[in-house]
Amino acid sequence: MSNLVKAMSKFRLAVVQLNVTKVKADNLRRAQELVKEAAGQGAKVVVLPECFNSPYGTKFFPEYAEKIPGESTQALSQAAKENGVYLVGGSIPEEDGGKLYNTCPIFGPDGSMLLKHRKIHLFDIDVPGKIRFQESETLSPGSSLSVFETPFCKVGVGICYDMRFAELAQIYAKRGCQLLVYPGAFNMTTGPAHWELLQRGRAVDNQVYVATASPARDEAASYVAWGHSTVVSPWGEVITKAGVEETVVYADIDLQYLAEVRQQIPISTQRRGDLYSVNAVPES
Repeated sequence: MSNLVKAMSKFRLAVVQLNVTKVKADNLRRAQELVKEAAGQGAKVVVLPECFNSPYGTKFFPEYAEKIPGESTQALSQAAKENGVYLVGGSIPEEDGGKLYNTCPIFGPDGSMLLKHRKIHLFDIDVPGKIRFQESETLSPGSSLSVFETPFCKVGVGICYDMRFAELAQIYAKRGCQLLVYPGAFNMTTGPAHWELLQRGRAVDNQVYVATASPARDEAASYVAWGHSTVVSPWGEVITKAGVEETVVYADIDLQYLAEVRQQIPISTQRRGDLYSVNAVPES
């Protein structure tokens, strides 16, 4: 293996667990500061949390929604360019054509927007006595899968509830993704039960790295996020995990290690394609 290939097989990932407030300008400023901090620690890919520019809640989505490009994406573009990083912009409430979406914009080191992922699966749940939440009261679902390329690897993108759907991760892995990122805001009911479990499941099922970025926990918020932003290895091990406070956590992604895991347990070549298959529907 050449020195160049060895160098490109490893890169540092940073996950920002942001303390989100009701003041959009403060959220944008703090996000920019933490992206700069992450780049200063050698991060090449930085991930922000779901709904990083506004409080999470159906009553807030219309108030904080903006078009893309707009104030928030301009701030993200600037942060990516100034720090020379790939920036997964968590998510923001996006307005387009009279509809609202929960949208994750991704930027390259030159500041260009590579793609935007609109949350495919809306968070409509009802756990009696614990939590009821209906994103569909204000949001519309996205209708596209989202993969972007870096010099290191392909990256698949989902938002929060998207992580519960194993088929999405399987398709991303089939498309060559070695890292899956899920900005998310699990709550105090689903967080302790399923947050880490789902990440480890997606990672070990597909032999990929999985990273999640949550807002920091705010006990005074109307929706209290679980926190615990995490990165999981292709072996299903938790590499790094935040607590509940605002912080940046780091993981050194090793694609050679990923290749070794896939060689040791070669599930990709052992799948019974003659009996079953998971495939994406062609996009219109």
